[in-house]
Amino acid sequence: MDNSIIQAMKERRSIRSFRPDMPPAELIDQIIEAGLYAANGKGRQATKIIAVTRKDLRDRIAADNCRIGGWKEGFDPFYGAPVILAVLGDSTWPTHVYDGSLVLGNLMLAAHALGLGSIWIHRAREEFEMPFYQQLLADLGIQGSWEGIGHCALGYAEGRIPAPAPRQENRVFRIS
Repeated sequence: MDNSIIQAMKERRSIRSFRPDMPPAELIDQIIEAGLYAANGKGRQATKIIAVTRKDLRDRIAADNCRIGGWKEGFDPFYGAPVILAVLGDSTWPTHVYDGSLVLGNLMLAAHALGLGSIWIHRAREEFEMPFYQQLLADLGIQGSWEGIGHCALGYAEGRIPAPAPRQENRVFRIS
């Protein structure tokens, strides 16, 4: 049986080269909505998504992420993606990392289904511990204890979509 969701799971790839053109807001909103429907512990919905499309802030996040990652100044850990969706989890909720991870998975699958590329980029935890990002949360009216889980870099892929790596064997064990 051919299932479009399963097919999207098999076809989605991490994109490491993006075109600079901004996707339409309607597509970004659909992707965000898909993230909000991710499975979550006890239905608590203890996650938030911060959508960054403003270039100066996007570039600030990329520069800070680059420093945290230890790369040479000027490297873009978001590979030129014009959109960054930062996912946060309520650190007082025991499943916040898992819940945020599921949000990121939904974001990436939705992006693929809508013809956009994406990649999960780490170091959101370290960023959102920094005073600048704590102030950003306050400016957005976000109160409480929020931990950065990850970023979904989003945009139109530049070039060909990578082929899937062969699946490794001996990863499934059955007990009947």
